[in-house]
Amino acid sequence: MSQPVQPPNPPQQPQGGRPAAGNPYAAAPQPGAPADNNPYAGAPTGNPYGQQQGAPTGNPFAGRQPGQFGEGAPFAPAPPAGNGSGLGLGILAALGTAIVAAILYGVIAGSIEREVGYAAVGVGFLVGFVAGKVGGSNPAVAVAGAVFSLGAVFLGQLVAMSMILADGLGVGFTEVFFDHFGDVMDIWKEEADFMTYLFLALGPVAAFGGAKRAG
Repeated sequence: MSQPVQPPNPPQQPQGGRPAAGNPYAAAPQPGAPADNNPYAGAPTGNPYGQQQGAPTGNPFAGRQPGQFGEGAPFAPAPPAGNGSGLGLGILAALGTAIVAAILYGVIAGSIEREVGYAAVGVGFLVGFVAGKVGGSNPAVAVAGAVFSLGAVFLGQLVAMSMILADGLGVGFTEVFFDHFGDVMDIWKEEADFMTYLFLALGPVAAFGGAKRAG
């Protein structure tokens, strides 16, 4: 009688869980265990990049530092005030300074009964400096200061002449200046000479210098 044929020995499982040669499905690694030469092993199905630690599901921007994409950004400061307000304040300051300087210039010239060139320069410089200090470096402020300084020197000359006339006539200054202003203007035109117009020109020139110094 023939001997029964022994079944072939079952293939031995290789150590380390490696699949047997020729059998790619043998001893498949357990879920979650990284396989050799598989950099993406252990990643959930459908997400080749895996879930990053600390990033909640459904929030792709989680883990970013505060301040990115506008989160936690500091409060932006309010824009500076426009040049319109500075220009208006500069003009008002130049006008007020011109009125005060004109009175002072007239009182000084009327007291000594003569005009002083340095006083005219001082009037213009003061008006321009205050205008530039308040209104900034706007060219319109410097122009306004020059115009007002010209008017201040002219008004100062009229004040000085009214003081001289009032003293000579023995009447009050206000009577001459306010009640006979037209007569004062006529006398100014008759008495005006080269120095009178020179002093008028010194005021605006000094005003531009004062505005530049203030800026």
